[in-house]
Amino acid sequence: MAMAIRQPGWYRGAIGTLLGAAFGFFLVIGLRALMGLDIYQTEQTGYPHIVVPLITAPFGFLFGLGAFDYWFRWAAGKPTIPEDHSGHGATKWQDYFKFNTDHKVIGTQYVVTTMFFFLIGGLLALMMRAELAQPGSQIVAANTFNGLFSTHAVIMIFLFVIPVFAGLANYVLPLMIGAPDMAFPRLNALSFWLLPIAGVIFISSFLAPGGAFDAGWTGYAPLSTGAPLGQSFFNIGVQFAGASSIATALNFLVTIITMRAPGMNLWRMPLLVWANMSTSLLVVGATPFIAGAQFMVLLDRVLGMNFFEFLEGGDVLSYQHIFWFYSHPAVYIMMLPGFGIVSEIISTHARKPVFGYRLMALALIGIVVLSYSVWAHHMFVAGMFDWLRVPIMITTMLIAVPTGIKIFSWLGTLFYGKIHVYSTAMLFALAFIVTFTIGGISGVMLGMIPIDIHVSDTYFIVAHIHFVLFGGSVFTIFAGIYHWFPKMTGRMYDEKLGRVHFWGTVIGTWGTFVPMHWIGMDGMPRRVADYASQYGDWNLFISVFAFILGSVQLVFFYNMIVSWRFGPKAGDNPWRSNTIEWQVSSPPPVFNFDEIPRVVGGPYEFGTPGARHAIMGGETPADIPEPKPTTVTAPS
Repeated sequence: MAMAIRQPGWYRGAIGTLLGAAFGFFLVIGLRALMGLDIYQTEQTGYPHIVVPLITAPFGFLFGLGAFDYWFRWAAGKPTIPEDHSGHGATKWQDYFKFNTDHKVIGTQYVVTTMFFFLIGGLLALMMRAELAQPGSQIVAANTFNGLFSTHAVIMIFLFVIPVFAGLANYVLPLMIGAPDMAFPRLNALSFWLLPIAGVIFISSFLAPGGAFDAGWTGYAPLSTGAPLGQSFFNIGVQFAGASSIATALNFLVTIITMRAPGMNLWRMPLLVWANMSTSLLVVGATPFIAGAQFMVLLDRVLGMNFFEFLEGGDVLSYQHIFWFYSHPAVYIMMLPGFGIVSEIISTHARKPVFGYRLMALALIGIVVLSYSVWAHHMFVAGMFDWLRVPIMITTMLIAVPTGIKIFSWLGTLFYGKIHVYSTAMLFALAFIVTFTIGGISGVMLGMIPIDIHVSDTYFIVAHIHFVLFGGSVFTIFAGIYHWFPKMTGRMYDEKLGRVHFWGTVIGTWGTFVPMHWIGMDGMPRRVADYASQYGDWNLFISVFAFILGSVQLVFFYNMIVSWRFGPKAGDNPWRSNTIEWQVSSPPPVFNFDEIPRVVGGPYEFGTPGARHAIMGGETPADIPEPKPTTVTAPS
């Protein structure tokens, strides 16, 4: 036991948590005593003896877990400990609960952890739909309902959609570009462990006096600056989730720029790599804005700085400007990796090169640039400058152009392709194109000032965001997990159960969210626990399909868990894909490659006899056939 306490791990992490919390608590108590203030400040926007430990305890946990050991030794000038690689790779399940520097282990940690949060977020959604099945008060009080939809949205955005893409990319991206690992393995591991900390903080807000944060995921000021203590949990949790995203994005950027295999120029990169590079640029540029906004709200609440208090000289509207300057690009942070995933899957299962490969890559960059110019269309009814409305409407229309390019390119790739729909991944990719296109069209409608004003704060907004984020992002997440499941686990999943999951998800999604368009246009407000009786039948219909959608996810979890343990062996390349991750064993070796591969062609040269994307270590020139001419255009 004594040895276990001295070694980095969960025992030391638990002690570090307690010591960190105690340090924060007594720091506040001591300072207030020295200043002659009441020891405990229990106004609903205060509780500094809880807020400060909420910050210091996670750092104590990370220190105990060993996240900072290497850096502290370096900073202290102590001799470097020779690397024995004991913290790299996983040979048993317990290794996934440690501070591990292997990008594949970290990728698995991300995916499993975010799926756990997906389950929690989904349960919160079903509780809301149970309450809304009929008008009147059924299960929860209005205040509790506010906490449910706020927590549901925060968990789904910050703990599921954004980080699960980071998890999939963590696993496959270094393999795809022929790198042995990420550029900063320790920072990569730290990025992951910041995520469950954020999750614990968000969920534990239900235990705070006054209940969970209830100002929505937007946390608009001044509603949030005067809310009960749970709002501070949101403000602090966002800091940890945001730091995790920024550190991961920096790691991806440095890895992609500096660690590509010889021969992999920009125009030979798979589109998933392009998508993650674009997403990382967005994260690095935009995420500090939401972190800053939430930090300002926290300072308003705890120290009375009044950044957003109008009566004290603050600027209320500036919160929305700062928030949406992050949060509209955040929509693309939650979409672009999915675009990359769908491109990989469609090309592989249609057995064709990606149509318009270079334009697809440039469209990603175009979305990055334009996404910073559309934030104010969320504020058409907020009282902003009138002259700003029309320019923002125009840029909102413009961003549909690069997005449309991608949809036409996917359709062009499918055209005359040998489309294999035996794979559940391909089914989800095809359903994504249809569902996301509809969600995109409703987004264009919301960019038009008159329509936006008419449906603002109605269920039309709920329908649009869920068609984009569930029918868009989540469909691509399922597609990606099904596609790379054989590579990550070395096992095949059950395709029959995959189809049950697919059809149940598609039917549940459309049955749940399509009717929301109608009742939204008819005027039903969002974020309410009760509503006019005229919407009762539609809400019952929506709730029934929501429960179908929720129930069918259990099939997915059963399929993944059982197949991971008992599924048939997958083989190295069951989809006959060209990219590098499929040219190594399933699961890949601990250090990825014995010898760094050499890239000699594009990643999607299906239909070109003898064409290769990469030459793997150990292959001789005699093993490599000469490519033959083809009429199919491929990236070079």
